[in-house]
Amino acid sequence: MDSNGAPEPTLPPQEQMRQRRLERLGALSSANNPPKSDAPAPSASTSPSTSAANPPQSTSLNQEDARPTSLPNTEAHPTPSPSHSQTQQQTQTQSADPSSELGVKEKTESSNSMTGDPGNISTSKRPAASIDSGKTIATPSKKMHIGREETFENWSHRALSDIFRVTLDETQTHDNRGNKLIYLPELKAELEQSGDPVKLTASSIDAAILEAARNVPTNKALLDYLLPCWKRVVRANKSARPPPPEKQAVLNEAKRLCMSNCIFALTMPEYFGREPNPEHDTLAPYLLRHHENDDGICLDFFAEAVSRIQEDDTVAPVFTDALVRLSGKLAKMTMNDDYKPYINCFLTYARFPPLLNALVQHPRFQVHPSPEMSKEQIAVSSETETILGPFFRISPLQAEVTKVYFAGARTIDAGRVKSAQSALQMTLKAHQSDLTNITNALVRASASARSSTLDWFAFIVNTNHKRRAMHVKSTEVASDGFMVNVTAILDRLCEPFLDTTFSKIEKIDVDYLRRNPRVDVSDETKLNADQATADAFYKKLVPGSSNFISEVFFLTLAAHHYGLGATSSKLKSLDKEIKYVEGLIRKIEDELPKLHNNPLRLMQARNHQQQAISSVEKYIALKHAIEGAVLDESMQTLSLQFMRYVSVWLLRVASGTDYKPGKDFKLPLPADQPEAFSCLPEYALQNVVETFKFVFRFIPRILMSAVGDEIIILCITFLRSSEYIKNPYLKSSLVTLLYSGTWPVYHLQKGVLGDFLTGSPFANEHLLHALMKFYIECEHSGISSAFYDKFNIRYEIFQVIKCIWPNSVYQERLSRESEVNKQFFVQFVNLLLNDATYLLDEALTKLVKIHDYQKQLGDESLSAEDREKVTSDLEQAEQQCQSWMQLVNDTMGMMKLFTAALRDAFTMPEIVTRLAGMLNYNLESLVGPKRGNLKVKDSRKYHFDPKTLLSDFIDIYLNLAPKPAFIEAVAADGRSYKPANFDTATNLLERIHKPPEAIAAWKALIGKFAEAKERQAQAELDLGEIPPEFEDPLIGDLMTDPVILPSQNIVDRSTIVQQLLSNPRDPFTRMPMTIEDVVPANDLRIRIEEWKAERIAEAKAKASSRDPMDTTDG
Repeated sequence: MDSNGAPEPTLPPQEQMRQRRLERLGALSSANNPPKSDAPAPSASTSPSTSAANPPQSTSLNQEDARPTSLPNTEAHPTPSPSHSQTQQQTQTQSADPSSELGVKEKTESSNSMTGDPGNISTSKRPAASIDSGKTIATPSKKMHIGREETFENWSHRALSDIFRVTLDETQTHDNRGNKLIYLPELKAELEQSGDPVKLTASSIDAAILEAARNVPTNKALLDYLLPCWKRVVRANKSARPPPPEKQAVLNEAKRLCMSNCIFALTMPEYFGREPNPEHDTLAPYLLRHHENDDGICLDFFAEAVSRIQEDDTVAPVFTDALVRLSGKLAKMTMNDDYKPYINCFLTYARFPPLLNALVQHPRFQVHPSPEMSKEQIAVSSETETILGPFFRISPLQAEVTKVYFAGARTIDAGRVKSAQSALQMTLKAHQSDLTNITNALVRASASARSSTLDWFAFIVNTNHKRRAMHVKSTEVASDGFMVNVTAILDRLCEPFLDTTFSKIEKIDVDYLRRNPRVDVSDETKLNADQATADAFYKKLVPGSSNFISEVFFLTLAAHHYGLGATSSKLKSLDKEIKYVEGLIRKIEDELPKLHNNPLRLMQARNHQQQAISSVEKYIALKHAIEGAVLDESMQTLSLQFMRYVSVWLLRVASGTDYKPGKDFKLPLPADQPEAFSCLPEYALQNVVETFKFVFRFIPRILMSAVGDEIIILCITFLRSSEYIKNPYLKSSLVTLLYSGTWPVYHLQKGVLGDFLTGSPFANEHLLHALMKFYIECEHSGISSAFYDKFNIRYEIFQVIKCIWPNSVYQERLSRESEVNKQFFVQFVNLLLNDATYLLDEALTKLVKIHDYQKQLGDESLSAEDREKVTSDLEQAEQQCQSWMQLVNDTMGMMKLFTAALRDAFTMPEIVTRLAGMLNYNLESLVGPKRGNLKVKDSRKYHFDPKTLLSDFIDIYLNLAPKPAFIEAVAADGRSYKPANFDTATNLLERIHKPPEAIAAWKALIGKFAEAKERQAQAELDLGEIPPEFEDPLIGDLMTDPVILPSQNIVDRSTIVQQLLSNPRDPFTRMPMTIEDVVPANDLRIRIEEWKAERIAEAKAKASSRDPMDTTDG
């Protein structure tokens, strides 16, 4: 206090610091009295405690809204202010007074004093030590000018005027930053009438907002005014230093009332004297703007609005209706349009669970089919008629988007395609990440939101079963882009429980499909149950509710089938369409030169050409886009992870065990199949196989770290216990999957699965038997194309066997099969021989035709029409020959491996006769008199290498040479045994440089054939003519073990065994039968043996009675 008892004025912080410094320098003696100032003295009632409690604040609304003010002057009892113009004039006067710049000026003077300015301090600057010692240096006295602090009433008026851009002074049209102000005459009159100061206060905010809003032109939305006000009040609340409580209360009230009026503007426009206007009474356009824009919706707006939902039921509908409106607009957009603001809006929206809970209650969150809607309309409705649909619909697979990514698709080079696909993948990945965040927020918002979201996904998969139909129009089902996004997001929902230890596998409940499931499998083909059985099984409902993991698991399983799987399978049909249309274009181009004399037809042809080119461009662009989308490595890696879980789960259900990778798995599966497995939809296994096959073909590199034992165990299990799967195509695809896994990839010469198949103990034990079993089974699959399909399946089986054969364990297994499962092995070898005979016959016949066609085309006199026909026939023969010949080479290669390792097995009585006959017959084709007809141009084009093929045949002969039964069988072949063929083969082997030791062995074997033939000829001579009742009615040979068939016909046992190996039916009645159905004809066998003994005795007696020197006839 000064000498008069008056309190010292409160100084700004800078001045207080300055004075403390001067005090320490001992220079405050001349400054103890209050400095002279033009400002009025403070009120006597102002206490020091008040000044201390309310230090001067720099209450800046924002850098944008900051305005220069005089030094603050705290007034405990402010008197009514003069008019605004008087206040403004006083402020200007204060600003002109030098004391208003005291802070800056004094800072400069202080600085000068510290630097030893001769006008202030006569001594130089002392070190800090001397100051700290307490010694002082006298300094000249300074005059201090203290400006008046802005009163709370003035601050309130100024702050609210800045926030709401309003004024009570009709002469003030703009603020000091040039912003236009709204004059409020009604509020001014009301204040004047009540005798209150004509200033804006907390109590007048509502009236000010109402009057200002009514001044907004009706062609503008009220939020165009109110939202910027909200932004300014939010910024005012976020000043660097918190304002005093009374100021904070004003700002809080301004914020509260601003939000309330924003809501009123949207829900009750009549409150502001306006008619409802759907274009104005919505948040939609503001949600699309950046939240930092003055007219954008910021997070503070969301948070404040959400905080009111419990007490104000009009808030949530405001946001819900806005998002519904945005969804409707997005439904008409593609990825070419500016769709990102819509996604960003939803992402922000999704940060507030109360809003999501309100959103899922909106009628448009789900589809509500009406009786008038067709199945096709219902199928596509989820994509455009629901809130979420348009967000999932945005995709680079949209037709308009593919044309942009792949412009000029027909002529674009591979490098540009790859670059465009990479860009497409990046865009799609970012979009799917946003969709995942939105979906995750929905399922975490509440139980009801999670349930509604799962219902939405379920409706999509349940109404789009037609996507897997043979022929479907794209307009009748949900689009590929939409379904790929649905699948990808469901995959990501599964990701948290797809751990490498399969620790959550127990939570996938097999009873889910019997507990009022969301997923409808009623019309799906089942793994091994007919419709009636499955219906009866699923009618037995299981009580309880399903957990989230089971819900998502089965939804994702269905989505892969109808979504990603259906889209991936479209690539094959697109290739066919492109090939077909390209053919049409070539034909039109060939016709154009012929139409120059016919302008009308020429114009029509060119129109057709343009239409065809446009179509093929569309197909090619779509193909490139689908490839780009489905070949995304991160998406497919997650899909593979999911399919591994499906594989393990299927094995657990089928076996009834708690199997996990790393645990032992026993085969065969139980004879009694679990009904829960048999009634599963077929796509449960199909998804696994198709996904792995697709990845093996296109992106095998991601498999190197994504494949475990479970996929091999799955394939082997359902090939070994093939009765668990009804569909032969599905079973054959398991072989294809194993075969695909043996393709060389990078440094893996045996492919991704080759080493697993070679070294896995489980594979060592069961793989070979499983492959042989299915080799036999595919002979009679019961489908129309089985005859041709079986060769493709067997080709793949051969490739897998070739991959694993170097492991001697498999050779030992095959030998054991021939001993333990003799009938099984005989059946396998018999089919192998059948295939070799048929394939060789077909392939060599086609070679003869190719030879003839090539010869005809060499004739210059051939007419153009005939030449075209012959060329067409030649192309067809070439395609067939290539297929057959490749199968021949693999079949012969397999026989060569087997006969080298299993001589005893291949010379069993049930096999050796067939084998010898097949070898002799085909050797005739290769080296016989007509072998010249096999000579064609560029034989390797057809996979035909006569030298290698002949060498393989001879190797099989040599493999079995040590076995007398084989030598006897070759010599006994009455149809094709021809010594001349053996001699020709010898000459050819020498010409192709077969190793000398092999040629020597072959010549020795020929000698053994000749000796055996001589013995057999003598024996036949001794028997003479065979009585008809002793002859086999099918082949005409003497029976040695006659048996009676169910048809009561009698044949030799070896004959019916051979017959049943190829066809399990009675050869006379075509009725099914097995070898167990025959009855030995013992009486007939005894008579035959007696007759043979009698004839041989007679022959011996005749030979001994003949004079050995008698050389005359008779």
